[in-house]
Amino acid sequence: MGFQLPPTAIADGYRLDAHDTVGSTNVLAIGHARAGDPGKLWVVASRQESGRGRRGRPWATPEGNLAATLLLVSGHDLQRAATLGFVAGLALSDALDAVAPGISVAVAPDGGSGGRGTRFELKWPNDVLASGAKMAGILLESTMISDDRAAVAIGIGVNVAAYPEDVPYPATSLRALGATCDAATLFLALADAWSETMRQWNEGRGLARIRQRWLERAAGLGGEVAVRAEGRIVRGIFETIDEDCRFVIREDGGSRIAIAAGDVHFGAVASAGAA
Repeated sequence: MGFQLPPTAIADGYRLDAHDTVGSTNVLAIGHARAGDPGKLWVVASRQESGRGRRGRPWATPEGNLAATLLLVSGHDLQRAATLGFVAGLALSDALDAVAPGISVAVAPDGGSGGRGTRFELKWPNDVLASGAKMAGILLESTMISDDRAAVAIGIGVNVAAYPEDVPYPATSLRALGATCDAATLFLALADAWSETMRQWNEGRGLARIRQRWLERAAGLGGEVAVRAEGRIVRGIFETIDEDCRFVIREDGGSRIAIAAGDVHFGAVASAGAA
């Protein structure tokens, strides 16, 4: 089966630009916006040759994995648009539940799962984990395309058939967990789940509901963490995410620090030091 949109997405006005191989779905999506595309466009491929993650890190998408970017074009409120990463995480975890109902995952040895038994968890700000191992990453990129219009590319990369082995963190794939779905099936479920989760977000008015749902799937909540942010490492207990979706740490002395961007490390890694 090739990539296609579900009826729910089509009814909501989404369109599809599908490819076998691309350089980067995010780059292609932003290019569409600069050429005048009105947005609500899914750019999707089963192979991506020059993808990247946060902070410019490479993100490999070999044949059989999923590289998808949703292009949205709207007003210039980029702060509100930044919370779409949490919408994407929820939509993707819902889609994974739908396509892999028969698999189970263990509690992560580093404390990532918090012991609640959730199969697919969300690691702040933009990863999806299974058994504490990275299965997917989300990258938001935005640019102003006129004085009052901004383009937001929401890139989603998922290890469906394969996962990288030469990375400094545990990784896994749907196939490694025993799931039999392919990238096209996962994308169909993702586009469907996105439409529903986007309605809950409701142009940012439903962010409180998104935040609560995200916390229900949060990896490491209530456990020991270390966050590398702004050139230093902050250690403490992962207490919550606040109303702006910042990561809140309670330090040993009881003070709370809200972090807008950083790299999170759980459990034993947090105790030993975040590399």
